[in-house]
Amino acid sequence: MTLTPAFLDELRARTTLSALIGRSVKITRAGREYKACCPFHNEKTPSFTINDDKGFYHCFGCGAHGDAIRWMTEHDGLPFIDAVKELAAAAGLDMPEADPRAAQRAERAKGLHEALADAAKFYTDQLHGIAGAEARALLERRGITADTARTFGMGYAPDSRNRLREALKSYGDALLVEAGLLIQVEGKEPYDRFRGRLMIPIKDARGRVIGFGGRIIGDGEPKYLNSPETPLFDKGRTLYNLDRAGAASRKTGRVIAVEGYMDVIALAQAGFGEAVAPLGTAMTEHQLERLWRMADIPYLSFDGDNAGQKAAIRAAHRALPLLQPGRSLAFVTLPPGQDPDDLVRAAGPQAFEALLASAQPLADRLWSHELAAEPVDTPEARAGLKRRLSDLAATIQDGNVRHEYVNEFRRRVDEHFAPAPRAFTPRGQSRGPFKPGQRWQPPEPPPSPESRAIGATGIDRTLAKAVLAGLIRHPAEIARHVETLTSLAHADGALGRLFEAVVDVALEDQALDSARLRTILTTSGFDSQAAELLRADQLPFTFTQKDWDAGRAAFDLSEAIAVLAARPRVEAALAEATAAVQAQFSDAAFERQVALVRQKAELESRLANLMLADEA
Repeated sequence: MTLTPAFLDELRARTTLSALIGRSVKITRAGREYKACCPFHNEKTPSFTINDDKGFYHCFGCGAHGDAIRWMTEHDGLPFIDAVKELAAAAGLDMPEADPRAAQRAERAKGLHEALADAAKFYTDQLHGIAGAEARALLERRGITADTARTFGMGYAPDSRNRLREALKSYGDALLVEAGLLIQVEGKEPYDRFRGRLMIPIKDARGRVIGFGGRIIGDGEPKYLNSPETPLFDKGRTLYNLDRAGAASRKTGRVIAVEGYMDVIALAQAGFGEAVAPLGTAMTEHQLERLWRMADIPYLSFDGDNAGQKAAIRAAHRALPLLQPGRSLAFVTLPPGQDPDDLVRAAGPQAFEALLASAQPLADRLWSHELAAEPVDTPEARAGLKRRLSDLAATIQDGNVRHEYVNEFRRRVDEHFAPAPRAFTPRGQSRGPFKPGQRWQPPEPPPSPESRAIGATGIDRTLAKAVLAGLIRHPAEIARHVETLTSLAHADGALGRLFEAVVDVALEDQALDSARLRTILTTSGFDSQAAELLRADQLPFTFTQKDWDAGRAAFDLSEAIAVLAARPRVEAALAEATAAVQAQFSDAAFERQVALVRQKAELESRLANLMLADEA
């Protein structure tokens, strides 16, 4: 079947959009348009408009936008071709002729749908018959009511190799095998795939059965058994309860992904109808995209055990490349050893609602996971943390989001490892109680004029040139470090004047790009300095290279600026401490000298980690 642009245009022209949307949404006329409260997000003041002349709807609140076909796919959850067919039937248009192979596939799919629907009815009948007593007892122990079981179409597969095969024999073994209902072993008769299990039908967005999940009643493995991949069932593209959760999520403005069927069912029974679950596999990119179509920030609520938390961080990593402005994830951390089903049965829906209210943003989850991954008590370990965070941020495809993550991780690193502020105690006053074994130390004296002079003029000129080259390549970073860069502008000589010029130019033009900044510097009397900086890309840093990842380069440039500004202060203080030790040795002076030597070594290590490996 070929859907030409002319056919689709005719279909849109014959469809009155306001009438289509008005079937399920209360709309009112507003001049030549219609307005309504947006069905895609919660709002009290209408910001959703419908324009029949132009054939599109638009929400000024959440940005939802589309035509009649998009309404059917986004709001009603229909696949594209089904949306077109339904609109064509309403408009009196004949669908283009399908090629024979497409017609055969459609007829085959129709037979599979019917067989699966009949299998679901067979399992439901068994649950409510004599054979289903043990399965009903399991539901009762799990707190699942009869009404909930009926709502989700739950059933029971008898512990027999041929009961379903006999009940559906009119379809033939070949089709039942293709539907995933029978197992075919070469040289043997096909037999029922599901035996002695509580049966949970899996449906597509239109509510049609496409597969099953079966939970063992007693002891045995596997605990859960899913249908195999079939022409209708693709585990990686399907979410359990998608058909029911869509409408619920439009009312609540959220969607909650949990680990399993029983979690979804228990949450729905507790009032959380917007819950869905992957089907025994890690969350895939396709499933994440499905969640984002329902809510900008889906909640992931996996089990509180190690396996559940590993699944959560895998989903976080998989989501990173797909992030967009306003689109993220939030993580619900359950009490250890509990899943959502356990929680709502033990503490009620309010307990789960409280966890949703305190959900952890994606950036927080990534930060806490990397921080806990290994000790960070050495310079090398801290550098490893920074590198891991930088690598994670670099996987984000959207440039704006990647830039924000780079800055966010950089801020967290700086805050986490910043030295604790020393309390000031006026002369003559007690410093208060001490911990056992703690020795009193005098307050740190203010820096001397000599120390301030060294701090102003003792910057590393090679590193300063590299930083200037990096700023020219990444002008957006200038405004983020303006305070530090302004202090560097007090350095003597041409470097100080160049820092000052770079800052001044960037502050005057917030939209400055690299090429324009170079031109301004060249025409402002910095010809030789600019020429030298253009050769600075030979320096072995990511931020001086032409074709390096912008997120990683910005992260490393920030680190280099911090080292450049801190090293003169540390060296000046170390010189003073060394002089004090030589003049009059004391334990306090010696300990301060040792601490400053360590600080200097850490700065050198931080700088070494920024340098590119020598390929030679």
